[in-house]
Amino acid sequence: MGSISQFIDRHFRHFNAAVLKDAADAYVAHLDRGGKMMITLAGAMSTAELGISLAEMIRRDKVHAITCTGANLEEDLFNLVARSQYVRLPNYRELTPQQEEQLLRRHLNRVTDTCIPEEEAIRRIERVVIDEWIAAAQKKERGFPHEFLFRILRECRLKKFYEIDPGDSWMIAAAHLGKYLRCALHHRSNHQRAHRPFRN
Repeated sequence: MGSISQFIDRHFRHFNAAVLKDAADAYVAHLDRGGKMMITLAGAMSTAELGISLAEMIRRDKVHAITCTGANLEEDLFNLVARSQYVRLPNYRELTPQQEEQLLRRHLNRVTDTCIPEEEAIRRIERVVIDEWIAAAQKKERGFPHEFLFRILRECRLKKFYEIDPGDSWMIAAAHLGKYLRCALHHRSNHQRAHRPFRN
């Protein structure tokens, strides 16, 4: 038993803490019986850097399928290629409309307390993705969004831009291990809803 499991066993004994322990025990028992686990990602989980733990869970065969929003696909890649340019706003709850407009003028796309830089993240990924789409269209190939992104990652076409350990990207882990991924296409990504969508 690892140190985290020991800590939970020792301290998480009652109320919501005990529920977390029960859930963790059920997860382990499910996998021990040969079960498979699908997780669902909604909200800004990739911008919250869930990949630090999720990528390792994928590599260790603890997660076998993922259902997620389009935003979580792209935001994992944004973090991969532009993390040093992100701006954190601890006081985001106090921002005035004028301050929000200043962020817009600086081309910073705010996700709660974290601003994603448009040029270094969104446009950098966009250029590679559009090239992939054009090549697929010319060959009359069709694919789901994650299939295009997986191919880009497997072929290392973004590698020169990496700013974090690629081991912390859940998209890279899923792409290289061939995990089943279902993108919830009925949810438009944050950046398709935002003021600066991917250009067609």
